[in-house]
Amino acid sequence: QLVESGGGLVQPGGSLTLSCATSGTILSMAWYRQAPGQQRELVAAIGSDRITRYADFVKGRFTISRDNTKNTVYLQMNSLKPEDSAVYYCNLDSGTYSRLGSWGQGTQVTVSS
Repeated sequence: QLVESGGGLVQPGGSLTLSCATSGTILSMAWYRQAPGQQRELVAAIGSDRITRYADFVKGRFTISRDNTKNTVYLQMNSLKPEDSAVYYCNLDSGTYSRLGSWGQGTQVTVSS
């Protein structure tokens, strides 16, 4: 089970930290987002070895991390832009696993003045 939290309304240039709590040991995980009318896209991923990778559109602004003791994955988002507005989800890393887990409800991020 995946439970995302931490979303909200923030002004452009602001910051948010999202959390993804899992019910078990976290593996290679990723954050995804889906804006209205658009397909879900991968934002950032972190392996069990803590190696990370990012979509070009968030490089230098977002940081993914994990706390294995809490079975939680985080996404620190800085310098937010209106185009970052979307529902953010976490799940297994699609670059590592061919089959993902069930999707949670996600957490809404809205960047607006």
